[in-house]
Amino acid sequence: MADLLGEDFKIAQKDTLYRCHDRLLKHKEDLFRHLKSRWETLFDARCEVLLYDLTSTYFESNPPSDDKRKFGYSRDKRSDCVQVVIALVVTPEGFPLGYEVMAGNTADNTTLRGFLKRIEKQHGKAERIWVMDRGIPTEEVLAEMRESSTPVYYLVGTPKGRLSRFEEQLTQKPWKIVREDVSVKLVREDQEIYVYAQSRNRIQKERAIRKRRLRGLLGQLNELGQRKRLTRDELLMKLGAARKEAGRNYRLLEITVPEPGEPISPETFHWRINPKKYREAYRREGRYLLRSNLPPDDPGRLWEYYIQLTEIEEAFRNLKGDLAIRPIHHQLESRIEAHIFIAFLAYCLHVTLKQRCKQHAGGLTPRSVLEQLKAMQMIDVLIPTVDGRWLKMSQYTRPDKAQQLLLAQLHMELPPQPPPEITREQFK
Repeated sequence: MADLLGEDFKIAQKDTLYRCHDRLLKHKEDLFRHLKSRWETLFDARCEVLLYDLTSTYFESNPPSDDKRKFGYSRDKRSDCVQVVIALVVTPEGFPLGYEVMAGNTADNTTLRGFLKRIEKQHGKAERIWVMDRGIPTEEVLAEMRESSTPVYYLVGTPKGRLSRFEEQLTQKPWKIVREDVSVKLVREDQEIYVYAQSRNRIQKERAIRKRRLRGLLGQLNELGQRKRLTRDELLMKLGAARKEAGRNYRLLEITVPEPGEPISPETFHWRINPKKYREAYRREGRYLLRSNLPPDDPGRLWEYYIQLTEIEEAFRNLKGDLAIRPIHHQLESRIEAHIFIAFLAYCLHVTLKQRCKQHAGGLTPRSVLEQLKAMQMIDVLIPTVDGRWLKMSQYTRPDKAQQLLLAQLHMELPPQPPPEITREQFK
């Protein structure tokens, strides 16, 4: 087809495609309203619980001066690249209700108020429960949510350091088992409740990670202590690298480094484990504190709401993995937003297929379905006419027996098409 129509036509076709997407962006909210309605009809989707989180995607290009590509905190560990921040709201089933592309240096805690208003405008006022990680809401926004005329509930993670305020109360409370390996405690304070949860599986996992990283850190320190020709500046640089690799485990050690001008020796460079910090870390592993203004009638339900945040993490993984939101080669901001918009439309199809599999073909995943169906091809059949023009007919190759069985299992029918019928072998 490219040989027949020429390169100029392909360029014009691609440019027209993105101009259409630019115009479609103006109707993004209407589109998401329509999708919400369809998901409610097809899958009885509920929107009382909303999961909110942010991610970033980077660009390997020179930083522009006048658009959303900025340097900022990179979730992809690419602080050397400019990026944009993407905020997303999904239901616990993964259905997206809205997203926004923001400047790459946007702070997480400045985004929630705008999204609360956007969802209310887009889908109307209703009792909703917002589930978020710590660092997203500010105290002012949480106060506004508590004082709203239409109840706006929240469930948010809380830094472990806040445990110190409640440790005495928590020790007097009994554990309530909400699942085989999960127990919770509740503490009420003013208009809020705090949920203290522990998971035995999480405890084992976090302790294994701590032991491995602490063992690696101690090995690095022993190696540095034996290097006699190392200067103090080189030592500090290597300690910085070791600190980054060890993460929070670095704070469990008390490390003494040489003063400027002093040589590196066992007397000037030594370390030990801080027993108080180690006991505190050991005691809090696999445990976390949640904060909410929901009624404390069922603490197990609160914990289940919070672990649903994994669904939004899965959405980001799909966007960056299977749906390949990166790399983005566009330079114009409008084209960048159009590219991300197309990726989100692909994600809408992806999550719809996921729910379809759950309904009709338990055990199948969108990836396995697409692996089966990708062997089918869409082709253009070009037929010359007597007056020198070309008749173009879009056809798909006939599905084989395995594909027919899969389509029947998913209750999906291919659209009819005129003859001739083309097999994949003929296409090859």
